[in-house]
Amino acid sequence: MMAWNYPATRKQVLTTGFFFVAGVVMMAIGGHLSFVNIAPQQARAKARRDFVVEYLKRKFPDKP
Repeated sequence: MMAWNYPATRKQVLTTGFFFVAGVVMMAIGGHLSFVNIAPQQARAKARRDFVVEYLKRKFPDKP
């Protein structure tokens, strides 16, 4: 545990609170943007996978 030798001043408490709230806001914005952009990312991944599957089918056709 860490103990302070003196209590924090009002300015220090406000500064700490400001940076804490700013960090929470930035994390919330990042989370929101991740969820907003998930559909286009999934579409790109599916298109890339479909391209590779078709390429492999053309390159190595099934021979019975």
